[in-house]
Amino acid sequence: MIKKIKKYTTTNTLVILGIILGALFGSFFPELALEQKVIGAAFIAFLKMLVVPLVFASIYIAILGLGSLEHLKNIGLKTIGLYLLTTTFAVILAIIVMNIVGIGEPVSGEGLEYAKAGTIAPFSFEAMILSFIPTNIFTALSNGSMMQIIVFAILFGVASLFLKPSEQEPMVKFFTAVSEAMLKMAEWVILMTPIGVFSLISYVIAEQGIDVVLGLWKYVLVVVGVILLHGLVTLPAVLAFFGKVNPYRYLSDVRESPIMAFSTASSAATLPVSMRVTEEMGGVNKKTASFVLPLGATVSMDGTAAYLTVAVLYIANMAGVALSFGDQLLLGITVVALSVGVAALPSASLVMMVVILNQLGLPVEYMALIVAVDRILDMCRTSLNVTSDLVVTKIVDQMERRSAV
Repeated sequence: MIKKIKKYTTTNTLVILGIILGALFGSFFPELALEQKVIGAAFIAFLKMLVVPLVFASIYIAILGLGSLEHLKNIGLKTIGLYLLTTTFAVILAIIVMNIVGIGEPVSGEGLEYAKAGTIAPFSFEAMILSFIPTNIFTALSNGSMMQIIVFAILFGVASLFLKPSEQEPMVKFFTAVSEAMLKMAEWVILMTPIGVFSLISYVIAEQGIDVVLGLWKYVLVVVGVILLHGLVTLPAVLAFFGKVNPYRYLSDVRESPIMAFSTASSAATLPVSMRVTEEMGGVNKKTASFVLPLGATVSMDGTAAYLTVAVLYIANMAGVALSFGDQLLLGITVVALSVGVAALPSASLVMMVVILNQLGLPVEYMALIVAVDRILDMCRTSLNVTSDLVVTKIVDQMERRSAV
């Protein structure tokens, strides 16, 4: 255990150093930083390479390990309920903060255009529900359609519960071996983290430029402030209340995952790291982590929900539209409702923002004013998304331990 602690402490230190040096390199040597993008892209590609087989195998093993539909229903309801609860808290916090600070001076919308919004297909709950169901599982696996893969893995695992023990055993052994092999490969990829993070951060800074961030500093500050408040106050409070553990000690132990999420801006790419860290450093049971974390990487969107709430209210202020309490309540309900389903669709954040702006009657073209800092804020909100996953996983694990006593 001491060796593991030293290993993760060393990795965390090097990753933080990589972030700092990457920011400096991207600021002072932007041309070189742009040219070395391939290093960071390769790092993320290696992580994403592991996700599909890891998610499929982990969920299957977790369901077989639960042993019954009743146990699966209990842990599933707890997981979904907690993810919705934390997302709701994130949205409420964002609304409160925006009503207090009230940023966003009225700006003329003349000449503004956000062309990408026109490429978004009209949203419907029917299309969202159908997007969960894989018509061809091999296509879903090859495309990395996480929600479809999770749905099939759950159904496949449930069906396997009805097989004879002699038929279950070879499948459990096979998928256990697949999961362990993926996690071993993840250990190798993690060794690349400091270099990959350096490359990713330097590229983002060189591409975006500090001037863009400074031009929208109030907006950026509020988004980051809400994310920090939720991550350092709200989520620890939820963990302490439901999990009955020291939240800051746990979050300190598993801090490598949020750092990785910040660097990669991808919950899916961070999943192999999250699974390894929660088990080895967070003391979470492997069965719990194998079920809760893959689900969270797809449906848990605390950071995205908080970001969207701030962004929509900011756009409303710039458009000179005063949203009533009822409008803001509708905004909150819409963000929470969409956060679970729209995650299965491409460009989830963009889809959600267009849907919400249209529903509230706000001009979509104002998105052009904030999209410049979206990449940097994406890193921040992804880090919060993953932090929420880690918190919910620990709570569910603690609940399972208490119910087993």
